[in-house]
Amino acid sequence: MYKKVLLAYDGSIEGRRALREGARIAQLCGSEVFLLAVVEASAGIGTLDGGFVLPIAEQVEDYKKILGEGVERLKSMGFAPTARLGIGEAGREIAKVAQEIGANLVVVGHRPDGALARWWFSSVGTYLVKHVHCSVLVAQTEVGDEEFSKLLTGSPAEA
Repeated sequence: MYKKVLLAYDGSIEGRRALREGARIAQLCGSEVFLLAVVEASAGIGTLDGGFVLPIAEQVEDYKKILGEGVERLKSMGFAPTARLGIGEAGREIAKVAQEIGANLVVVGHRPDGALARWWFSSVGTYLVKHVHCSVLVAQTEVGDEEFSKLLTGSPAEA
């Protein structure tokens, strides 16, 4: 059913949840897996929540590490993922890559904390639903290591 699965990954707990849930679906469907991390370029030095923005070069280096971590997680699950680093608005980058690769499923995480996070995710989520011409999964299922090992191999995780 899903031949090409795009996993949007940012290294967060929610991103890891999306990676695991998306990987499980990809395994069940025998899908090709694509991993995308998006550096959101900002125009200013501050954010709406009062935080500070790292210079773009530092953000790119951080996200390269995050992307590498995601690739290693997927390889340990038996995948040979295609990884890509995008720069720009998350929703637009995810939609662009989904179209370019002909994705059948896009998997993203959800961070439900705070008004700003809800506002930001809502805009990304809304953008994806309007602009991606495939299914979109917002991963929220918590899958522990032992449970995930059982799902992938049929046996418990090794100690």
